[in-house]
Formats: sequence, structure tokens, C-alpha cells
Amino acid sequence: MAVTPRVGLFGGAFDPPHNTHVALVRAALAQLRLRELRVLPTGHAWHKARTLSDAVHRVAMARLAFESLGPVVVDARETLRSGPTYTLDTLRELRAEQPGTEFVLMLGTDQAAALPTWHGWRQILQLAVVAVAERLDDAGHAIAFDPNSLPDLPAGARFESLRLAPADTSATDIRQRAAQRQDVAALVPPAVARYIDQHHLYRQPDEH
Repeated sequence: MAVTPRVGLFGGAFDPPHNTHVALVRAALAQLRLRELRVLPTGHAWHKARTLSDAVHRVAMARLAFESLGPVVVDARETLRSGPTYTLDTLRELRAEQPGTEFVLMLGTDQAAALPTWHGWRQILQLAVVAVAERLDDAGHAIAFDPNSLPDLPAGARFESLRLAPADTSATDIRQRAAQRQDVAALVPPAVARYIDQHHLYRQPDEH
């Protein structure tokens, strides 16, 4: 019997991509039986109050962080759209481009719990499997997500677990450290740290 190819989808601001993002990608490649993993930097993030860094920088940093890890492609399509970026639109495009492929949408537990706030979330669950990155507590036990906690969960919705070790890396903290010219090399991949420094990212304009 032919095996349906699976493509993972990992979206985010990646402002900047950091070591926990890298750990998630490594875990997904090891655990989810993926032919390919697509990293999708967001375009206009309608759900974020702050303005994101220029997409050119976020896409470049994502490529530096992820494309050496294996069958990973940084897909910049969401940064090229005008108006709000919706995961549903991306899924529809990808299904049209790759018929017969099973798409696996990778989410953290907080994102999974917030799915009902997403545009077209029920349609998303009809188009993709959702792999929830369940972190381990200090004792090594998974902090589980219960899909049945979602209201009016569509019939046939499919969820999988993605196990991650404890981590507390924060992009907000990294941006604040970089703004204060503190070293962030321990928190992001080395190439990303160099990129942040070379392009003076997250500093005030008069600090270049």
C-alpha cells in the first residue's frame, strides 16, 4: 500500500527564530514521519499588537536557522500577501499545489487551545492534522493537550502529540537583550546571532 506523503507546516513570526524553534523542528523531523517540513514566516500578523521586523530579515534568519536541519524549506508566501495572514489560505494553496499530501500543522499547546479564535479554524481541522507540541515538565511527564476542550470540535479532526523537552526561550526576551546590546548567542543559532549583530536588529534607530 502506498504511503501518503506528509508535509509539516510550522508558522510563526520568527522574530527572531531561536533555539526552542530549532528543537521543535528537530523533534518534528524525528517524530512525525515527514517527507518535508515547511517553515512559514508570517506576513501581517493580525493577532499581534506589535509591529514585526521587516519580513526580509525574518525570512533570512529563518533560512539560517532551519534549512541545514534536513528536508526543511522556508516558504515566504505569507510575507508576500497583502492584508492579514491566515493559515487557512495557506493550507488551501498548498493542498492545490500538492494534491494527495497530508499536511501536519505544528502548534504549541497555547496555540492549540486558542484555535477557536483562528480564522476558519474548523476548516483548518478538515484540511490538516494538528501536531501539538507537548512540553515535558521537570519530572519528564508530558503536559498534555485535550482536543475535546475545544468547543464544537468538528467530526474527524485529527490530533497528534509532539514531545519536547522543557524550554523557556522567549523571542521577546531575546529582542530586549539585543536592544540592550547583550549577548544572545546562547539563545539563538550562531548564524542568527551573527545576523542580528550585523544588521543591528532590535536596536533603537539612533544606536546603529
